[in-house]
Amino acid sequence: MNRAPLVAAVLAWYEENARDLPWRRADASPWAVMVSEFMLQQTPVDRVLGPWRDWMERWPQPAALAAAPAGDAVRAWGRLGYPRRALRLHQAAVTITDEHGGRVPDDRAALLRLPGVGPYTAAAVLSFAFGQRHVVLDTNVRRVLSRVAAGVAYPSPTPTRAEEALAEEFLPSGQAAAARWAVASMELGALVCTARSPRCSSCPVSSACAWQSAGKPAWDGPPRRGQSYTGTDRQCRGVLLAVLRSSDAPVGREELLAGWSEPAQAERALASLLADGLADQVGGRFTLPH
Repeated sequence: MNRAPLVAAVLAWYEENARDLPWRRADASPWAVMVSEFMLQQTPVDRVLGPWRDWMERWPQPAALAAAPAGDAVRAWGRLGYPRRALRLHQAAVTITDEHGGRVPDDRAALLRLPGVGPYTAAAVLSFAFGQRHVVLDTNVRRVLSRVAAGVAYPSPTPTRAEEALAEEFLPSGQAAAARWAVASMELGALVCTARSPRCSSCPVSSACAWQSAGKPAWDGPPRRGQSYTGTDRQCRGVLLAVLRSSDAPVGREELLAGWSEPAQAERALASLLADGLADQVGGRFTLPH
């Protein structure tokens, strides 16, 4: 497959169809991009927009967040889910302030040393904030490449070396074009080459898509099961955190656990919040972390 025309078609499509997201604008700081990447992990864009704007207004620079208690970050995270991300982002802000002069580093090794930053987040920040050439493999990009190049409906559950090598083949050699391809291919997966109802008739590369050419064969890999939430420890943790977020004073154990109908599960969830640093215990009462 000749990659260059396909890449060019996606880039042209992006110029006409890209969503106007604030962290993609030319004036978005590296910190703004980094905050968006933390928030967007396993969370749809429409749920992130409001909290992101509030966060950036309150803490426009890493030093501002670093000066605040960690509990403020957890409280501001609200209902975005996976609140450990808030704690890790606060820890990253402290490290950036203490070790990098308050500036998000533009070096991969330095980024990977920040709390909460893995290979994907590092590549995304370097690409989107600094215009560097990196393979950025999120779920959307992986799905686009699996269909266009491999002819299968979905990628494997976790990225493989073969996928990374394939993504490298598509990555333009120039830094600016590579950074643009990273966001354009991601947008194509988010808006057109979607998981459940792909809009192949609107796809700029449908004529070159191996999956389309093969008749869009059904997925024959492991069953794709959605994550359950109702009744889980994760939901229980969210209920307990909501109680802590709603109170400015330490909350007693009985009051904290009263919102969940299964006492043993509530105790287990509380223990996990304490272990993760998302709650502090002061005597027999509990608060968000200080």
